[in-house]
Amino acid sequence: MNRQRTKGCSIVDSVEHTFEPQLSAQAFMCDGERPAASEAVALDAHRDARQLVRLVQCPQCSHPLNTPVTLPCGHTVCRGCLPPAQSRTNISYPNTPDRLTGISCPLLGCGAEHASAECSVDVTLMKLMDSIKAEIVQHRPSAEDTPTLLLEMPQVDHLPNEIEKEKRNEHYHRRELHGGRLLSTFTMAELGELRYGCEVHYQSLSASGNSYEQLDITLLERLRDVIHKELDCLVCYNMMLDPTTTACGHTFCRRCLGRVMDHSSICPFCRRGLHVPASLQNQSSNIILNSLLNGLCPDLVTARAAALKAEEQAGDAILNVPLFICTLALPSMPTFLHVFEPRYRLMMRRVIEGNKQFGMVMYNRTHAPQGDLGATPFLEYGTLLEIVNHELIRDGRSFIETRGIGRFKVRAHGLLDGYNVGRIERVEDVSLAEEGILEQRETTMARDYAETFFRNHPQNQLPTELAIETLSTQQLLDSCTAFVREMRESSAPWLRERIIQVYGEPPEDPAIFPYWFASVVPIVEEEKYVLLQTERVRERLKIVYSWIGRIRGQRW
Repeated sequence: MNRQRTKGCSIVDSVEHTFEPQLSAQAFMCDGERPAASEAVALDAHRDARQLVRLVQCPQCSHPLNTPVTLPCGHTVCRGCLPPAQSRTNISYPNTPDRLTGISCPLLGCGAEHASAECSVDVTLMKLMDSIKAEIVQHRPSAEDTPTLLLEMPQVDHLPNEIEKEKRNEHYHRRELHGGRLLSTFTMAELGELRYGCEVHYQSLSASGNSYEQLDITLLERLRDVIHKELDCLVCYNMMLDPTTTACGHTFCRRCLGRVMDHSSICPFCRRGLHVPASLQNQSSNIILNSLLNGLCPDLVTARAAALKAEEQAGDAILNVPLFICTLALPSMPTFLHVFEPRYRLMMRRVIEGNKQFGMVMYNRTHAPQGDLGATPFLEYGTLLEIVNHELIRDGRSFIETRGIGRFKVRAHGLLDGYNVGRIERVEDVSLAEEGILEQRETTMARDYAETFFRNHPQNQLPTELAIETLSTQQLLDSCTAFVREMRESSAPWLRERIIQVYGEPPEDPAIFPYWFASVVPIVEEEKYVLLQTERVRERLKIVYSWIGRIRGQRW
């Protein structure tokens, strides 16, 4: 492959190539659009006692959450309330035993199926529930002889008349309890006598007419202290903003988790591998933790969000990503640059002094229109690079070592001091759940069609396009890696030791392997560029598989 060189840069010669403040009984049943944090209003200890207790009730068993599991859809139930895991067929990515079985969300209106590997105990919420229950136990002795009558009431405002009549005829619990509304409501839930979807009517039995409001205020203040203590992010050590729970059960600020995912695919706490994109676009927020924060301390949430917004906007314009028009760069792969043109030297100095990130886009050699951008000097899809090492030369030139941390699509662009800047939109893979469903559908249909084909044409060979569809994602990866081994054994020049030293051994991760293969195989960059536009791991592997077929057939 010839060394690529464009004006202003050359590839180094050594390498040839938000929130839910007040949830109703139905809020847990199906995700809705979150209102802005500024719309949240703090829940009142006395008036909203039922609402506060509902925030920590399991919507399945109606008891206070016990060993809670927060599912990828954002809903939380007790571990004992999860349905049994069911086998999932024709799914091979990721190829681990705990992803071959799935658990359906038991909540009405959701029903999303999640791999068993993604249904871990919510560590943060479990610790929080333990602390809440401990506070409740400590508070009980101070609340003796404070009787309140609690009547369990159906929530029927939204129900048709015939269902409403049926609901009113059901048996509802009534109990005399002590400690004010908040404590007694929690106690009623512990006893299993307060269904999740029911409201509560309160009647003070005090001879003096005392409603014990001060007891509620005192208990809620103690619970606020507990929540502040337990809901600190383990990355930024601030109060969590938009808590997001990983498949391993650990919770962080959404922004903090996204930053970690830019550099690594492992949990920052337990180091377990995570299969989520840096944008977290398919990752639901933790509904309960968000609701607790917005319900108990919306002022702090609003202030935290405002501070974060100011931090992110400091010095940024609408077009806030420098664009380097040069060559193809790929996610997770290194790109080495020799920067010598004055405008790019200026750009690199600013990038190094800033967040060390910039976008790499290819020249638009054919001048083809680029979607909504129209005619542009560059292709609309690119790779976000982060500088991992740099060497500045006295004359202003620099040698830059970068690594791809994600893909993007340019939405708008302009010029700043001679170089291009843009507004970008991150491009991420579909969720693992969707990837599995699509693999299951494709392989099942293809195999059914193949059976029919061979039945009607027993002597014929299956068309290549259909043969690819019958392979599982893992089989595609295995075929591609077997080809690499075969080429290395035959001393293919594009797999020399110095190339392997730069790009590493072939990755075992199906999501990254196509980028590695494209980095080392000697084909034109315009063909490799297609990988930046794909949003499915399986689709990228099929592209690589087709390249291998052409290599074998010597039809380049």
